[in-house]
Amino acid sequence: MAVKIVTDSTSDISQKLAAELGITVVPLTVSFDNEHFKDGLSITPDQFFSRLTSQDVFPTTTQPSPGMFLETFEKLCEETDEILVITLSSKLSGTYSSAKNAAEMIHGRCQVEVIDSERVIMGTGLLTIYAAELAKTGLGLKELSQTIRQKMADCHPIMYFDTLTYLHKGGRMGKAQSLVGSLLSIKPILKMEDGIICPLSKVRSRRAGMEYLHKFITAFPKIKYLAVEYATSPENADELAAKLMEILPKVKIYRSQIGPVVGAYTGANAVAVTVLEDK
Repeated sequence: MAVKIVTDSTSDISQKLAAELGITVVPLTVSFDNEHFKDGLSITPDQFFSRLTSQDVFPTTTQPSPGMFLETFEKLCEETDEILVITLSSKLSGTYSSAKNAAEMIHGRCQVEVIDSERVIMGTGLLTIYAAELAKTGLGLKELSQTIRQKMADCHPIMYFDTLTYLHKGGRMGKAQSLVGSLLSIKPILKMEDGIICPLSKVRSRRAGMEYLHKFITAFPKIKYLAVEYATSPENADELAAKLMEILPKVKIYRSQIGPVVGAYTGANAVAVTVLEDK
């Protein structure tokens, strides 16, 4: 029996792709006051960003409960005896902890390994996709887990932000806190480092931001997978992806939209790219 792969909704893996690869996606929750929505299920990204930009209510987010993960594991245990879970950074959310707690609850009935990706969005997503592809080859849980942990160092997500307002309000600034108060018209480029958000660069316009993302990607000598994501500006992501396809015709480029939970911190107009190096 093949290892079953589980991730959370902040990986930005679409429902269609998850179904194709046999990936189970456990949703986080985003809330506007007393209205609660399952990330990507009971509210779409477009619906979420419409509310975010038209209302004064700041959304909050909640991790999946251990019980939600346990229910997922129990269903998968009917099909396999090995499960690999890859979550967003434990320094950004308690999702990893919930998955670990659920793994302990099901101990003895099914073997579950939980990996903290130390990343978010398609940083988590590309690692999960890679795991799903490897699982199809018959790789066992121990070898698969070890391979993904080693591959984490080759996974590089960065994101262009139009504003840090939402990240600041949501308390997820990390080392990017140093940018607050000095931005004005400057747009930040942020990266993940040791599981937290850190400043990478600053640009003065969205156009310059897209050029930075392009140069970042093309600096890698060998790329296995590539992801281009957007919050509310598909035209920027489309143009960037088209340019990349011209110079990287053999590289698989995954397109995605930033989901509601992560969008609560990025705000509108964010664009992200993630590179999984081929080493």
